[in-house]
Amino acid sequence: MPDDGVPGGAFEALAGADARVFEEVLQMTLDTFERSGLDPQTYLLTRIAALVAMDAAPASYLLNITAAEEAGVPMETVRGVLVAIAPVVGSARVVSAAGKIAEALAADGRTD
Repeated sequence: MPDDGVPGGAFEALAGADARVFEEVLQMTLDTFERSGLDPQTYLLTRIAALVAMDAAPASYLLNITAAEEAGVPMETVRGVLVAIAPVVGSARVVSAAGKIAEALAADGRTD
């Protein structure tokens, strides 16, 4: 395997939401939210739509869906976002996202 100059375990830390990495991402998110001018619900739904568009990992969905629920966004609204963006991102991307969301929620012990 080629040496890419990244210290061992760095990718695992990113994938596993290492505390330092998570704190940095959280701070970036807070800064972006403040600059967006959006209300918390709209901001989080926009992030979820972006995650679908880029075929994000289950951990990213879990983080953002949990934050959305804490902001008062019902899962039915998240489902509505998936329906709304399907014509733009494609049905295959939405089906992939739905599976990853289900996987993330199941890994977290939830069945929503």
